[in-house]
Amino acid sequence: MENNMEAKVLLVDDEKEFLETLSNRLELRGLKVSAVTSGEQAVIEAKEQEYDAIVVDLSMPGIDGLETLRRIKADNPGAEIIMLTGHGSIKSGVEAMKLGATDFLQKPVELSELLEKIGEAKGQKMLVLQKQSQEELRRIVKSKSW
Repeated sequence: MENNMEAKVLLVDDEKEFLETLSNRLELRGLKVSAVTSGEQAVIEAKEQEYDAIVVDLSMPGIDGLETLRRIKADNPGAEIIMLTGHGSIKSGVEAMKLGATDFLQKPVELSELLEKIGEAKGQKMLVLQKQSQEELRRIVKSKSW
């Protein structure tokens, strides 16, 4: 994994100290990080900005990580969402993947593993955007009567 990846990431976790530490560590590696402390804020932020990856804590007060995932995906089906949990179960991991999570990682997460997953999410997002662009070009060309 390259040491200086350019990616725009949204971190969502109610533990402010964890959020601050992880944000700093990711920013030191060249990522542009936005951080929010609730699922409600994450849903709003994800509507206003495009992110290469959204990292969401599973267990939060208010709307939890699964509901946050559900709401973000409803607005933006192509969002690449990585779930993080300190107390995850296989059941919640399976549920997150069914709802469209890109991955499901346990806290404390190794930074190298998280960076790898963010890189994979960004790559997947780029493939989707490329495919959409190609489809749009085909549609435009087809609509012209050259």
